[in-house]
Amino acid sequence: MSTGTVTYDYTGAHVLVTGGTSGIGAAIAAAYRAAGAHVTITGTRPDAAYYGAAASGFRYLPFDAGDARQAVALAEQFDALDILVNNAGTAMPGGRDEADPEVFSQAVDINLLGAYRLAHACHPLLARSAVPGGASVIGMASLTALFGNAMVPGYGAAKAALVQLTKSLAIAWAPQGIRVNAVAPGLIDTPLTRGHLADPAALAPWLALTPLARTGTPDDVAGSVLFLTSAAARYITGQTLFVDGGYSVAG
Repeated sequence: MSTGTVTYDYTGAHVLVTGGTSGIGAAIAAAYRAAGAHVTITGTRPDAAYYGAAASGFRYLPFDAGDARQAVALAEQFDALDILVNNAGTAMPGGRDEADPEVFSQAVDINLLGAYRLAHACHPLLARSAVPGGASVIGMASLTALFGNAMVPGYGAAKAALVQLTKSLAIAWAPQGIRVNAVAPGLIDTPLTRGHLADPAALAPWLALTPLARTGTPDDVAGSVLFLTSAAARYITGQTLFVDGGYSVAG
C-alpha cells in the first residue's frame, strides 16, 4: 500500500481496527488491507449489513467499547493478532452534556477504559506476534489531550490519560516485543466534522492557527498509523504523534 511516496507491505499481518466503519477508522482499515493485511473492523451494530459498502471486504465483529464484558469476548475471536488500533470512541455519548457527572464517567469509560480493556485482553495474542518490528498497539488520542475544551471535559480527560497510558504500557510490554504508540489527529475531514468544516466563520480561526493552513484527511492519519506499526518505526514506542498540520505547536 502506498501512502504518498511511501510503500508498506503488511502481507499476512493480522490487524484489528475498532470503529473501522467510517472516518479515520475506515481509512486506517483500508490502508492496511491495501498493504496486504488481514483486517478485522468493529462497529456497534449487530452485523456488517448496516454499514453497507463501508464494511465490504473486511471481517466484521460487533463491539461496544463502553461494555466491559465485550473486550475479552472480542479478543477470543482471534487465533493471531499483530496490530491493534484502538480507534473506537466518542465525545458527548448519546449527544448528552459531559458536564453531567454520569455522562462524564461514560465518556471516560468509552474512550480510556474501553481502550485499556481491549489492549489488555489482546496482550497474550500480541505477545506471540512475530511481525517485523514487533507487535503494535495504537491509541487514538486528540488535541483535547493538550488543550482544554469546555464542551467535552470527560472526552478530553480520557484522551489526556490515554497519552499517559501509552507511555506506561510501552514500558510494561516492551519485554514482550510489543510497541505502544498513539496518534492525535487535528481537525480531520470526516462525516462527524463536515458541518463544522462547512462553516467558514468557524473554520477560519482554526486554519489561522494551523501552519499548513488546511484541514487533514483520514488518509493523513492512516499513513501515520501504518508508519508507527511498521518495521521502519521499530525503535519508537511510548510516543504520541500529533497529526494536526502544526496546530499543536502554533495554537
